[in-house]
Amino acid sequence: MCDSVDEVTQAVLAKNDSLAAGLREELARRGVSVVNLLSSPGSGKTELLGRVLARAVERGLPVAALTADLATENDADRLARSGAPVKQLLTDGLCHLEARQLRGHVESWLPEGASLLFVENVGNLVCPASYDLGESLRIVLMAVTEGEDKPLKYPTAFGSAQLVVLTKTDLSGPAGFDEGAFEENVRRVNPGVEVVRSCARTGAGVDTLLERVLAVRDGGPVHRPPLAPRPHTHTHTHEGTEAGLVS
Repeated sequence: MCDSVDEVTQAVLAKNDSLAAGLREELARRGVSVVNLLSSPGSGKTELLGRVLARAVERGLPVAALTADLATENDADRLARSGAPVKQLLTDGLCHLEARQLRGHVESWLPEGASLLFVENVGNLVCPASYDLGESLRIVLMAVTEGEDKPLKYPTAFGSAQLVVLTKTDLSGPAGFDEGAFEENVRRVNPGVEVVRSCARTGAGVDTLLERVLAVRDGGPVHRPPLAPRPHTHTHTHEGTEAGLVS
């Protein structure tokens, strides 16, 4: 029974990988970069993403966002306050997004001229880590209130991250968060990945995060994580710049 379940799982993932590879190539031709945001519930990623989107809108950058949940459009309403185009994606009970879902929304909704699409995945660090969405950049976020050992508990998510964002850093003191221990745990599962510290309340890290994303959009180097589920290399073109990106 276990073998048959594993075979089905592998077949589902293989189909998703194929769709993701095709979507990645299509987006590259259109000059669109996708940023896949993964975290546990309560990490603060919606608030932080709203701040990043607002800053991008202030700068006149062509951004958009999709936010995924099992139910309600609450996060889409919150993100729309940034002034950026936002759409809610309901997963009908699925605890993660898949490439086929993203493709459908890219084809039917993505605003003309948008070169940067943020995708706020379902709050879950297990299932979403195994599904390639055709993204250009995978970011894993974690709040200081979640504990220093979170990277060790979820090695696939953190080990497949191309950027790690530590949120709610204003609570490090009250939470007794050991940043040194956290960094060591991140290095154990993903050597060399950059950790960006942020606080949506104060705005700390918002500009840094936006700049890292824009650098990838414009063809800059991307960290190669050791546990990327199934990396694909493609040539991404944006404003005449070409670079091989791995996700």
